Amino acid sequence: LIGFRDGMRGLAENRFTELDSAALSGILTVGGTILGTSRDKVHKMMVDGKPRNMIDTIRKNYEKDELDALVCLGGGGTAKNAKRLSDAGMNVMTLPKTIDNDLVGTDRTFGFATALEIATDAIDRLHSTAHSHHRIILTEIMGHRAGWLALGAGIAGGADVILLPEVPYNVESIAETIKRRRAGGSNFSVIAVAEGARSVADAAELAAAEALVKEADSPEGRDAAKQHRRAVEASHRAHTFALASQLEAATGLESRVSILGYVQRGGIPCGRDRQLATLLGTAGADLVSQGVFGVMVAAKGEQAVPVPLEEVAGRVRYVPTDHPWIRAAKEVNTGFGD
Repeated sequence: LIGFRDGMRGLAENRFTELDSAALSGILTVGGTILGTSRDKVHKMMVDGKPRNMIDTIRKNYEKDELDALVCLGGGGTAKNAKRLSDAGMNVMTLPKTIDNDLVGTDRTFGFATALEIATDAIDRLHSTAHSHHRIILTEIMGHRAGWLALGAGIAGGADVILLPEVPYNVESIAETIKRRRAGGSNFSVIAVAEGARSVADAAELAAAEALVKEADSPEGRDAAKQHRRAVEASHRAHTFALASQLEAATGLESRVSILGYVQRGGIPCGRDRQLATLLGTAGADLVSQGVFGVMVAAKGEQAVPVPLEEVAGRVRYVPTDHPWIRAAKEVNTGFGD
């Protein structure tokens, strides 16, 4: 068993280390990855300042190292890379590791439960400050495309408003929720904001930009449309601070922003994530021994099952607007800004 350093880049550069019992001893309680990682795309990897297709190089390393299988741990980007390598003839499988919990085909991803605990603890602590100083505190939680983490932590932490990428918000609706709380004697509010949450107007602007990408009829036009979409997304990045100012003006309550950022991604993994990773890892080892490749090892109920990579790569598991978590939150008067 060997491990490649720094993800796909290490695979392209053939930098690996033996994962013997000494290397693996004690990692159960260690967060992150002992191998390092990267966000490189195998078909557009930056080499000497220019993007290069490294799939042939990776295949040569795969053959040189006499690999029986390549197991990739990660989220959506990893699934797309793995699909490209599988299409190139390599024996590849993936395991779903992302705190966003946004992979299609699996009920859960390992990393999500730990991040959920961290974000929930942060919201718990922010309640004290919000209550003591009679403030609105907006807690920005990771989740650029899908709002599973903000939704789960918002419910568990008792957030008064939860804002998700899947539910565009109106400032007036959020302000009305806060005013109702104040009329009922609560002169503070805690808002859980997914980093990808957007106002109705911003969501419409992004949808128009995404439509241009789909309508592009040439590689050049598609690249230009994607660049425009990235510019639109970048223009929305400070939305949490802008929203805080808008709510302060609309309600008369002081507003503060707390961005949890990479705190959510680190630390000791919780018991549920360790259990899930062990379940999926052992199932993955069994599938390798059976010669089953081109799949993601997914959690379905209490079982681990193989799901074809073509059903996973390039797709996002969004929060359905009628999801039981959303319905439950609304039953306890949580606002969603809609």
